[in-house]
Amino acid sequence: MLTSPGGKAARLHYMANNFRMLSPGDHVLCAVTGAAIPLDELRYWSVERQEPYATAQIAVQAELSA
Repeated sequence: MLTSPGGKAARLHYMANNFRMLSPGDHVLCAVTGAAIPLDELRYWSVERQEPYATAQIAVQAELSA
């Protein structure tokens, strides 16, 4: 799914195996790169920091930097 130009960023609460939508939207922004991540492609996040990441490599980088 591609994020539409007029799409709205969602607000999520990240849990260990899932996330809960707090505000509706079709994407979130990567906490490191700022890239839009469509919700159906979101796979990586930090429960502790409540941050989404675009790729596994970025998630590891964020974890090592924390």
